[in-house]
Amino acid sequence: MAGDTNERKADGAQRALRDSAADFSNPKREWRRLFAELWGTFLLVVASAGGVLAHDVFPDKVEPAMAVAAPGVATTVIIYMLGDVSGAHLNPAVTVGFALRGHFPWARVPGYFAAQFAGAIAAAAFMRLLFGMADNLGANTPGPGVGGAIAVLVEAVLTAGLMVTILGAASGARNVGPNAALAVGGYTIVAKFWAWPLTGASMNPARTFAPDLMRGDFSHTWIYVAGPLIGAVAAVGIEWLLKGPPTQSGDRAAQGEPK
Repeated sequence: MAGDTNERKADGAQRALRDSAADFSNPKREWRRLFAELWGTFLLVVASAGGVLAHDVFPDKVEPAMAVAAPGVATTVIIYMLGDVSGAHLNPAVTVGFALRGHFPWARVPGYFAAQFAGAIAAAAFMRLLFGMADNLGANTPGPGVGGAIAVLVEAVLTAGLMVTILGAASGARNVGPNAALAVGGYTIVAKFWAWPLTGASMNPARTFAPDLMRGDFSHTWIYVAGPLIGAVAAVGIEWLLKGPPTQSGDRAAQGEPK
């Protein structure tokens, strides 16, 4: 009896996974996925830029470690919240990495980009409403003595590590489930702790672009576009070396079709 119950539970779980994967590729529900990306990126940028701003405005209440850890914790929560809807990319570099690996259709990339940048810009506008132009809205800029080339290298290495972590923990093109949530959130915290003084450890073009847009200063934006994109490309190469090319059955599953 117990064996039959366990088998029914396993069958139910497998059906739920197949239904969820099929829903991820259903074009009629793309609007839902785009809204999830907008909302998730909004929350992520609020946590990331907002943590920096809160520390600057209330240094006696918000410690630097709290500001650094906030984006990682937010990433973990957002993956639990939205991973089964949109995949919780939350980052144009992540979307590009999934597409280069063959896990995400290139035709859907522009829509995800638009949603991610819209969410980030809305978050920056919200931060400006709350804090004014304090600390340049938590913008990412290279630290003292860090030149442009070094900053690009740092962001590329950070993003490569992030993307390899994501490709190893994700289900196809979706950050979904406890493994992905904890792995990606944990990596984000570790990356922030060592690289925050160097570049701000953005790893996300949308997160950097939005505050730069609000404050009208794009002098360093290129660093945070080039670095993460280079890192995403490098991560796909590393994944190929680690696991080889994606299999045909794996690609079908990644596109939302059961193996």
